[in-house]
Amino acid sequence: MKQFVASLAILVSSTTLFAQPKFNVELKELSIDGLQGTHSFVAAQDGDGNILVIGGRTDGLHKRRPFEAFLESDNNTNLVVFNPRTKKQYVADLSELSTVLYEQLQSTNMQFEQVGDLLYITGGYGYSTTAKDHITYPNLVVVEYKKVINAIINEESFNDYFSQVSDTRFQVTGGHLHFLNDTFYLVGGQKFMGRYNPMGPDHGPGFVQEYTNEIRKFTLKSNYSIDHYNAIRDTANLHRRDYNVVKQIFANGEVGLTAFTGVFQYAADVPWLNVVNITSGGYNVVSGFEQKLSQYHSANLPVFDSTNNEMHTFFFGGMAQFTYRNNVLTEDTDVPFVKTISVVSRNSKGQLSEYKVGEMPGYLGAGAEFFAIEKWFTNQGILKLDALNNQKTLVGYIYGGIESDEENIFFTNTVDQTSRATNKIFEVYVDFSTSSIEPVEVHQTLDFEFTYGRGDRNLKVELLEDLKSDSWNLTIVNMAGNVLTTQTDLRRTQTKVSISYLPYGIYWLVAEANGKRMSKPFRVY
Repeated sequence: MKQFVASLAILVSSTTLFAQPKFNVELKELSIDGLQGTHSFVAAQDGDGNILVIGGRTDGLHKRRPFEAFLESDNNTNLVVFNPRTKKQYVADLSELSTVLYEQLQSTNMQFEQVGDLLYITGGYGYSTTAKDHITYPNLVVVEYKKVINAIINEESFNDYFSQVSDTRFQVTGGHLHFLNDTFYLVGGQKFMGRYNPMGPDHGPGFVQEYTNEIRKFTLKSNYSIDHYNAIRDTANLHRRDYNVVKQIFANGEVGLTAFTGVFQYAADVPWLNVVNITSGGYNVVSGFEQKLSQYHSANLPVFDSTNNEMHTFFFGGMAQFTYRNNVLTEDTDVPFVKTISVVSRNSKGQLSEYKVGEMPGYLGAGAEFFAIEKWFTNQGILKLDALNNQKTLVGYIYGGIESDEENIFFTNTVDQTSRATNKIFEVYVDFSTSSIEPVEVHQTLDFEFTYGRGDRNLKVELLEDLKSDSWNLTIVNMAGNVLTTQTDLRRTQTKVSISYLPYGIYWLVAEANGKRMSKPFRVY
């Protein structure tokens, strides 16, 4: 059995108020013979350790050329049940279901949430034989997953345990579905119609891409149709997909969600670095913090330390704009695969900090999922650190995702040779036998502010840090990502930017200095 230890950085400086976690995470690899590899899938688990996997893909990173991207032949058309404790697995063919269910449940990046004895699934992207094109599915599927697991194990029919409701408000891929206080939250994501093409929607084959820019809140009636629907829309701060949204306990004790970074910014094809907290009362962008070590969806583990009122959210590998090369934090705007295991920690005052805590044993984690051993977790899926009594404890498992041989493979035509859907499983332990390690604090924000009033013809902009370089730049970008004006080689930290030519709407002001970049939205009235 292979063993990998991720040692958690201990913050020892007395001059900071950041959280000081005092435990490690440790990974041990195990294997189940013949288990298929899958990434970007849907899953549920019963109380006996059985895990049900639905949908996702069996290839690796999607290819760049449109005629090769998201091929139907690489859809996961199996229902897979496996048990990391017993190392047993069972497989059934999805084709027993009706055509509308069969097509949707082999798609990728569906949103899902397990509530009681039901698994709720929305949307997903993939090739539809019925539509004769790639689509985002406009449906909710409700699965009696325990009955499905038993049927697959006993080689019985499972057709009666799936229900489906159509509603375009479910037509989302790459978002997240969560259940809080008897309400569903469908956060972020997009509707993508047509074949993927990195050259854009106006090049053949064209496509339609619409970010939701929303938090969609709703309840469900007994027939699973939507009730009490309310959409919170913010094109500036909720424009993100293919990312992590994780349940949290905030400093005031309220349970909510945090949307961690995501892609893509309007001004450039790079991830957002800010994070958004979501509660029943609304949402807010966390000021003064940037998450650099994890941007795309990956396996994650939320941990609550009730003694110190601290929250620690771990991210296992995946893809990120910043990576460590020769122990130096390096920016790579191609957003490569990374080995980094990182943690975002909240202290009792609500302040966030981020640390590298170790490495995965390869470029793993993107599109993977963490599965909890439920007795150590709250009903909302948050690990109760104090329940472990300072003892090394197995708290769950990581399965699946993309495994890549190299950091950057997207711009080659050998993706199928260098990446694949992995079948690797890792036991995840929490270990309290820590050693003192220097912290790696990675967030460096470029801070600037601007002022203007209704009817003003200029923005008054001030850079709020010393210039280490000789100059800085300012750019205005519209919501389509088009650069409208640029001021370069600015030598003073204060300047004015004309907006008199701009029609009504929302725009982005982008500042670049000292090798850093920051975007902030503004509205022209």
